[in-house]
Amino acid sequence: MKVEQPGSPSSSHDYTNLCARDVQVILAYQHPTGAYPASPTFAPYRYGWFRDGAFIAYAIDLVGHHESARRFHGWAVDVILRHKGKALRAIDKARRGVPLGEDFLHARYTLTGEEVGDDWPNFQLDGLGTWLWALQEHVTRTNFVLPPRWEEAVTITCEYLAALWQTPCYDLWEEDKEHLHTYTLSAIAAGLLAATPLSPGTWEDTAHQIRSYLLQVASQTGHFTKYAALAQTPSGSVPNVDASLVGVAVPYALTEPDTPLMEQTVSLIERLLHRPGGGVYRYVGDRYYGGGEWTLLAAWLGWYYALSGEWERARELEAWVAAQADDSGFLPEQVTTHAQHPAAIAAWERRWGPVARPLLWAHAMHLILCHTLRST
Repeated sequence: MKVEQPGSPSSSHDYTNLCARDVQVILAYQHPTGAYPASPTFAPYRYGWFRDGAFIAYAIDLVGHHESARRFHGWAVDVILRHKGKALRAIDKARRGVPLGEDFLHARYTLTGEEVGDDWPNFQLDGLGTWLWALQEHVTRTNFVLPPRWEEAVTITCEYLAALWQTPCYDLWEEDKEHLHTYTLSAIAAGLLAATPLSPGTWEDTAHQIRSYLLQVASQTGHFTKYAALAQTPSGSVPNVDASLVGVAVPYALTEPDTPLMEQTVSLIERLLHRPGGGVYRYVGDRYYGGGEWTLLAAWLGWYYALSGEWERARELEAWVAAQADDSGFLPEQVTTHAQHPAAIAAWERRWGPVARPLLWAHAMHLILCHTLRST
């Protein structure tokens, strides 16, 4: 069932049972519309995100549940076309240098595709880029031919991202709206490259422009930074890294995992954000639920190591993630036992209750890691 290689994970580890629970959780909570709720039991997360859903669809595609993944992509297409008026107005405004106002596609929608009437930080661009990447992965894996409506949604999304990529927006953690974010730009570039065979257009040119910009920024410090801005990190400060920077290489492939820039980035993530024997923090100073160790980030770093051939490191991270499941097999968003700011936990619990559990994105990332360890 597993291909044994020197230094690979122990053959006694049962990835099949672990992956099966991830699949059960994902499929059990998928809405009839095809949307995946970020978390069905945590009130702020009972919605569908392009980002979370794209990773979940990719994970479920890996293990052969293509119908589930296609239903999600169908939901995404319906949402984009339902709100295309906003997207088209945003494209026009961006090209004319006019503020967007309320004209932008949201990061999250209800499971039936409606906007949510609250003040959530909804202007995020990474999710749409990740959706394009995941859709192309689905097309490649299943030989699916996009119907005309799907191609229209892809084209609108590409035009939207190509027009807006230089516009500061919230990052994947829904913070820091005043910046261009390396992770966000990587997701956009990967999405535009992925969409090139799916929709007519010169998306590849924009993707290469983004990649060149990110490499220019990274060359100043010798590693990728959380914020993609030239000369923005003061000398002597804590390196401006975020665990999501793993995504620059895995899965967005703007650079190979073994390039010096990427290796230095991961080295900083290890030193600053990976607790030895434990999980992975988002960034130094995080206060959300105290700034705990995120299960999905531990799996993500493990995914990077698995693809880099560092089996033992990948296996250790997978084991930590698996150990965080409760008696129902549910994975939490984060573990706060070793939080950076324990005093901040209570305020978040009073506001929203305990940490989100299950987090479907965490199950998806664990599923991806297990599948990679089993098949690489």
